[in-house]
Amino acid sequence: MAEISAKLVSELRKKTGAGMMDCKKALKETEGDIEKGIEWLRQKGIAGATKKSDRIAAEGLIDTYIDPSNQVGVLIEVNCQTDFVARNDAFKALVQNLAKQAATVDSVETLLSQPYTENKDKTVEQSITEAIAHLGENIRVRRFETYSASENKGVVDSYIHTGGRVGVLVELKCASSKGAGNEEVQTLARNVAMQVAACPNVEYVDVSEIPAEISAKEKEIEMGRDDLAKKPDNIKEKIVLGRIDKRLKEMTLLDQPYIRDQSTSIEELVKQTGSKVGEEISISRFTRYILGEGIEKKEEDFASEVAAQMGNK
Repeated sequence: MAEISAKLVSELRKKTGAGMMDCKKALKETEGDIEKGIEWLRQKGIAGATKKSDRIAAEGLIDTYIDPSNQVGVLIEVNCQTDFVARNDAFKALVQNLAKQAATVDSVETLLSQPYTENKDKTVEQSITEAIAHLGENIRVRRFETYSASENKGVVDSYIHTGGRVGVLVELKCASSKGAGNEEVQTLARNVAMQVAACPNVEYVDVSEIPAEISAKEKEIEMGRDDLAKKPDNIKEKIVLGRIDKRLKEMTLLDQPYIRDQSTSIEELVKQTGSKVGEEISISRFTRYILGEGIEKKEEDFASEVAAQMGNK
């Protein structure tokens, strides 16, 4: 038959919401007939799955992949609709596979278009569509972050908390590859990741990373506080500078008391580890994901939703 045009694929995709490759295959199987293509997708369970794609997916899992050398790490968030599916072994396996595969790509879009490592006959997007049909909920790869520490002679590690609802990826920089392979350094990376998970207000490694506009905004807020209204300007300035310094340190990782020893700061902990290893170590960066943060969750009557779904079958 004639080559399936992009316009025809686009039309079927618009009607069904199915993936581009699924639509193209459906049209090839039905010799370019749109209506038969819709039926073909329904028979394969794909059209039914895509109807779920407009449902809000704010549950799910945050997971990580760290390569055996601790040089490459991935932090990923994959969403579904309920924590029931998030606990499903098939969903967990999917998220783990996606985390590992994400280490080789630079965006969610690229990841979705790749052949799925567990079944190279299908793309990642097609495999997710099949999972949607199997598990009965919308599933989407929301975001991921990849670190490669090889250029910094560093080490990458991660920490997952509260059953996959909070995840942290950390990169340390070392003076040599030997230092990066040291067990003390690798333990430090894991402990720092745990620290970040325990400190939700921490956004920066140290004060020097905080943008000037944030400091200016904090000063503006403090200068306008009622308890300083009657203070002389010189006294007010000193009080405000002290408060800003305290506030900025609350936002920085190095200034935090170590969760396992409150008498030691993270900055001191890093220096202590460097002394043991015999070379300088620093924290390069970190990323923290909190499951579903920023997603607007829709309040629903669960019983009504179940009844509606049963009525649609």
